[in-house]
Amino acid sequence: MKPYIFPFLALVGQEKLKTGLLLNAVDPVIGGILISGHKGTGKSTAVRALAKVLPEIAVVADCPYNCAPDDIENLCPGCLESLNRGETLQTIQRPMPLVELPLSATEDRVIGTLHMERILKTGERRFEPGLLASANRGILYVDEVNLLDDHLVDILLDAAASGVNLVERESISFSHPSRFMLIGTMNPEEGELRPQFLDRFGLSLAVTSVADPLLRHRLVKRRISFDRDPRAFCSAFSDDETLLSSQIRLARQGVAEITIPSLMIELAVTLASRVQAQGHRAEITIIKAARALAALLECSEIEEQHVIEAARYVLPHRMTTLSLASAEQIEQTLEDLFRQLRAEDGAAESTNTVSAEIDSWDDLPEGVPGATAASNVSMLFNFLAEKKKLFTSRIN
Repeated sequence: MKPYIFPFLALVGQEKLKTGLLLNAVDPVIGGILISGHKGTGKSTAVRALAKVLPEIAVVADCPYNCAPDDIENLCPGCLESLNRGETLQTIQRPMPLVELPLSATEDRVIGTLHMERILKTGERRFEPGLLASANRGILYVDEVNLLDDHLVDILLDAAASGVNLVERESISFSHPSRFMLIGTMNPEEGELRPQFLDRFGLSLAVTSVADPLLRHRLVKRRISFDRDPRAFCSAFSDDETLLSSQIRLARQGVAEITIPSLMIELAVTLASRVQAQGHRAEITIIKAARALAALLECSEIEEQHVIEAARYVLPHRMTTLSLASAEQIEQTLEDLFRQLRAEDGAAESTNTVSAEIDSWDDLPEGVPGATAASNVSMLFNFLAEKKKLFTSRIN
């Protein structure tokens, strides 16, 4: 019997954490996400819950690499060989895999093993897939990533960036597709991640405990309810999670078609330059994350508030001028920068500003709102809440 997973949308607060995970779910090429926070703040719960709302994927039956039958360019050697023989690749639907990498994992367990003795004796190349094979087209989750061996962290980041796992032993090599969403969580009290690895994560955020007493009260009630009757609790959120899963599917299908105006690229470059981010990963990743957010919000092009929202995830671990600052100081510096840029553009009173406040849903126009209907990190979840209202009203 499979254990029940606490529903993603039942998590109280932590909208920024949930939004960051969803951005990567829409477009894994963003480069993964690093979540830093003390124990008990819902990091692992959110990651495991995310896997339950992700759409199912079509895979080749019995393929250890979860190959997509219609993606010829990224088939594993076994599937490609079958296809070249004229065989039909049998397809099944499967939940997107969630692979958890233990701190005790060896290099061979992660990347896989080439059986050299078999190769030398028979000439037959035999490869035993590792965790990177199982995680292909899914999620690779590393808890306490800051305690993982540096060599393994480097392997994970290289595979995540290239989409290929290359194993070489004694001048013999084997490669297979390894495209996955990399999620790392860590407790800053147990040590920091090295800067050269930190920059390789596309997004990062610091998670804190929910401060509002009312929200904390709701959090406790939900957890008690889940522990008492997990089936009934999960059932209560099943419709919401189905709607979210559909939204993710639509966003993944349309993200590549989102228009990227030149002005938004200029804004991303300006933001990266103002914080003195080294290299060019910052502005590139801002645009990728903004595009994913626009897709989730059903927008046809990237807007200013999408870029600014994306920058909240992309810039904190790349701000070289504040390398020793706390998460609160970094967040305040970014908000000051956003206000300064809006003032420079004369847009402080614009209806497109990301700091626009909404008192109630009665203030919203009819129809599903775009990004302008929400504020700050609630942007996405305000949109989903309103879409749920419209969906429910149509059914009734």
